[in-house]
Amino acid sequence: MSNISPLTLASHKPSKKPRMLVVDDEPDNLDLLYRTFRRDFKVLRAESGVAALDVLSNEGEVAVIISDQRMPEMKGTEFLSKTVPDFPDTVRIILTGFTDVEDLVDAINAGQVYRYITKPWDPDELKHVVDRASETYDLIKRQNEALHRAESQSKLMVTVGQLAGQSMEKTEALTFLASGFGQILNADACMLLLADGQTAGSYGSVEIAATNANSLVQSALTGQSTQSATGLQSNAELSTDALYASGSECHLAVPVTYQGESLAALSLQWNTAYSTLEDVSQLLGLISPQIALSLKATVL
Repeated sequence: MSNISPLTLASHKPSKKPRMLVVDDEPDNLDLLYRTFRRDFKVLRAESGVAALDVLSNEGEVAVIISDQRMPEMKGTEFLSKTVPDFPDTVRIILTGFTDVEDLVDAINAGQVYRYITKPWDPDELKHVVDRASETYDLIKRQNEALHRAESQSKLMVTVGQLAGQSMEKTEALTFLASGFGQILNADACMLLLADGQTAGSYGSVEIAATNANSLVQSALTGQSTQSATGLQSNAELSTDALYASGSECHLAVPVTYQGESLAALSLQWNTAYSTLEDVSQLLGLISPQIALSLKATVL
C-alpha cells in the first residue's frame, strides 16, 4: 500500500489506471490477458502461483487478480487463498477450463474468489466482470476509509474525555493527551505545547525548545491555522531545523483555540514520507474544540 496517509487505511483515491495481476502457466493465455486489459489497467504477470506471490511481495496490493485454476505446483484457488491475509481487499477471479466444483465452491464460500469464468472465456464477459471487480475494490476501500476515520475520531474523543475524569498535574495531563494522540495517529513524535512556550507534554523523542522554535508551530499559534510540511529531509531549508533532526519527513501543527485565544499547538511528526496530511488535519480540526474545552477545564 502506498504511503499516502498516516491513517493507513484512509485517503484511498481510485486510480485512473488501477493495477491487476494475471496468473497463468500458459504463455499464450498470459499474453492474451495482458493485451485485453493493458489499456485500462497496469497489468502485472506471473506464470505460476509461486511467482505471483513473489510479484505481490515486491509490488504490493493490486485491485484485481485473475488466476488460472489448473497450474503446476499450486492450484489457482490455493494461490488465491494465500493472498487473503496480506491483501484482503483485492478482488479475485478464477479461470477454469474444467469442472472443479468442490474447490471453487469452497473458495467462493470462504470469500477468496469473487467470480469464476470458464475457458475459453468470452472477452466481453470477462471485461465486464473485471470492471465490476475493480469497482468493488474501490467501494471496499472507500468503506474502509470511512470506518477507519470514524474509529480514529472515536478513539481521539475518548482520549480527550478520559482527561476530565482523572486528577493529574499539568505536565502529566498534557503528556496523557500527546501520548494518546501520537499513538492513535501513528506518529513518531507528538507534543502538546501550551501557548506560553514553556509547558508541554510529549510522546516520542521531541524537545520543548525545538518545538517552540519551529516556524510551523509558531505560525499555528499566532495565525490560528493548521500548518503542514512534507518531504522535510529533501528540503535544504527545513532539514536543518532542530525539530527534524531525528529524521522527520512530515510535520503537522494544529492550533488549539478557545473563543479566539490560542491555548496550545498540537505538533505531530512522522518519519515516513507521506504525500499528504490532509485527512489527519481534517480529523484534528474536528477534535480541536474538544481539546480546548478539556484544557480549559483541567489544565489552564
